[in-house]
Amino acid sequence: MSIMDFISQMVANPMLLVSTILTLGVILVNGWTDAPNAIATCVSTRAINVRKAIIMAAVFNFFGVLIMTSINASVAFTIYNMVDFGGDSKLALIALCAAMAAIVIWATAAWYFGIPTSESHALIAGISGAAVAIQNSFSGINGGEWIKVLYGIGLSTLLGFGLGYVSSKLTVAIFRKKNRLKSEKFFSGAQVAGGAAMAFMHGAQDGQKFMAIFLLGAAMAGGQASASSFVVPVWLMILCSAVMGLGTSIGGYRIIKSVGMDMVKLKPYQGFAADFSATICLLLSSLTGIPVSTTHTKTTAIMGVGAARRISNVNWSVVKELVLTWVFTFPGCGLLGFGMAKLFLMIFA
Repeated sequence: MSIMDFISQMVANPMLLVSTILTLGVILVNGWTDAPNAIATCVSTRAINVRKAIIMAAVFNFFGVLIMTSINASVAFTIYNMVDFGGDSKLALIALCAAMAAIVIWATAAWYFGIPTSESHALIAGISGAAVAIQNSFSGINGGEWIKVLYGIGLSTLLGFGLGYVSSKLTVAIFRKKNRLKSEKFFSGAQVAGGAAMAFMHGAQDGQKFMAIFLLGAAMAGGQASASSFVVPVWLMILCSAVMGLGTSIGGYRIIKSVGMDMVKLKPYQGFAADFSATICLLLSSLTGIPVSTTHTKTTAIMGVGAARRISNVNWSVVKELVLTWVFTFPGCGLLGFGMAKLFLMIFA
């Protein structure tokens, strides 16, 4: 699909225009709420200042979306086939718009309170709730694809924490006899590189999820409510990359503070270990098509790093708050998506 074809579809179908605007809104919100997790550690240890870190994250988010989608778009395919909005393409597009509206509301509220919620989980829950609303049953949920979400939660929790713990221990063992000043200088630079890698992988994971929603909306507008395959056009990669980068440039200091400062007091080597662990976890997930939360992955890696030094180093009250937020995202955003879909169908159908 060319960009002119997509514009023509939007002109002919106002609901596609609304869906596009809302999806762009979700990507923008994702950029300023999820992307700060990538740079939280290097900012908290003062390896780089907030302004430079945000610019760096915006640039690497852009390239993460563009490059990884060109190489492997399996995460986008998973999201695209996760739900079935039924055979009526008009009603399906209305429900998709409602799901995007629900995600914007949820994500904005989380950002306002400084809670690093997962836009990935919100997206999955929102479209699932809307699919249930339009089908009036759970038949709209594709269990085969949804199981990958559960795998992703397990992967980001266990592997994120485990890699964080092990990489922190290994780093201490390797650098134990090294000059302290030289080591700290090395880790300051390594943290900046780690933050850039995290931003890249954030774009690689989350950018694909939202491109799938774009193409799902285009298929519905073209009368294909249950299209099962697609090709990601280059112009869409660039558009999603640019909007996510713009969102990141707006910044999210509240999220940076919650993840990088309040949960664990990190030293430079710990920040490096957390970034390295989370990046490896996200890379494995992207290559295997498992949609994981970058927020979830990064925060569990930080917990693992903190626990490697001393369990009491982790502020478990903050962890409890984060875990409760993650737990409530699925039912909360799912119900919001369900309610918004019923409302939109009542108004626009």
